[in-house]
Amino acid sequence: MSFGHWFLTLGGMVLMLGGLLVTVAFMVYAERRVLALFQDRLGPNRAGPLGLLQPLADALKLLTKESFAPPFVDRMVYELAPVIVPLTVLMSFAVVPLSDAWWLADLNVALLYVLALSSLGVYGIILGGWSSNSKYPLLGGLRAAAQMISYELPMGLALVGVVMLAGSFSLVDIVNAQDVPFIVLQPVGFLVFMVCGVAEVNRLPFDLPEAENELASGYNTEYGGMRFALFYLGEYMGVLLIASLVTVLFLGGWRGPWLPDVVWFALKTFSVVFLFYWLRTSVPRLRYDQLMDFGWKIMLPAALVNIVITAVVGIAWM
Repeated sequence: MSFGHWFLTLGGMVLMLGGLLVTVAFMVYAERRVLALFQDRLGPNRAGPLGLLQPLADALKLLTKESFAPPFVDRMVYELAPVIVPLTVLMSFAVVPLSDAWWLADLNVALLYVLALSSLGVYGIILGGWSSNSKYPLLGGLRAAAQMISYELPMGLALVGVVMLAGSFSLVDIVNAQDVPFIVLQPVGFLVFMVCGVAEVNRLPFDLPEAENELASGYNTEYGGMRFALFYLGEYMGVLLIASLVTVLFLGGWRGPWLPDVVWFALKTFSVVFLFYWLRTSVPRLRYDQLMDFGWKIMLPAALVNIVITAVVGIAWM
């Protein structure tokens, strides 16, 4: 690779990181405004016009907050765990195509790459709970491990139908194959992937690893300041990643009439993000046994049935 190519790649990574940080900051603001609208409240409205400077105020608060570590923690693992979660999500965005020409890397195994990194992300949560040397964070970490293993399996299987239709693991090829959006051809796969995606990023109604009424915030109980902010950042970046993957895999990615490619991608992605907000304010949290039963007894069989139907229809069509 030439120096110019390295320079462009590095510049793209810096732009991606900056764009993600700004986007996540205003995703938090948007969620608080949407929840306030649903719950007949005002929401953030003090910092700047319409409360638009609230993300900046939150960032300054977290940056200046005392970063206290409890005694008897496993110091190295305790410091490393919050970095793992946002880092794995950030690396996943490298293969997400934002338009017909905007992506950092077009891997021929991009889908497997994203699924592998999502599996690594759980280590940050598990290690954060274990290294805190406290029983409630440990329980939250164990819950996260069981939940993510249970829902990663059907989430991966839900994408087998997409790969069969596109004939490729490349996210760019999958978008280009969608003359008809795959949500039309794979409605069951879309529903399974969407539900499992909500569970993967620990969002309501699947936020059992951090159920505050049971675990006093769960795996991140002993974290504060910027260490806590990294977990928080990873969660919202995960929401944005799942929404982007739904757009790429099932909604035709950047494809659409009249408007520029990036605009179509953004509209579809943030429509899915809004669905995350809607679920949070509308659906109560499940019990843990209900969570596990739903994953193994409903999501997994549905994903397997979807694979069989896709294969049978594909053979009949040929």
